[in-house]
Amino acid sequence: MNPGMKVSYQGGLRNVATHLRSGNQLITDAPPDNHGRGEAFSPTDLLCTSLASCMITLMGITAAAKNITLGKIDADIEKIMASEPRRVSEIKLDIAVEDLGYSEKERSVLEHAAHTCPVAKSIHPDIKLHVNFRYY
Repeated sequence: MNPGMKVSYQGGLRNVATHLRSGNQLITDAPPDNHGRGEAFSPTDLLCTSLASCMITLMGITAAAKNITLGKIDADIEKIMASEPRRVSEIKLDIAVEDLGYSEKERSVLEHAAHTCPVAKSIHPDIKLHVNFRYY
């Protein structure tokens, strides 16, 4: 096995994840509604955040390949949990894109790229995805 990441349990339902190539780290905590402190991202928060980050990254890759200039992009993320079994049941993303005068075709290309990101393709089909692109 050639790991790219490592997670180390710190106690108290807290983990430290390390990206081995860069040494960058992030902390996860269990959320308060699941016996945790909620002082950092929960693992399910990271799932939803990974989706948004991946979609924006694919928009950037596609924009570069198609000579489309991207401005600022922000994503607001809402996670909805279900019980029995406890799981993410819905992810709502509001992706705000600085409008640099994109044509309808350019918008379509960027949005399509976002929906083809590897994280989106890895999410179980039972999880409802609601993605709104807003240009401002």
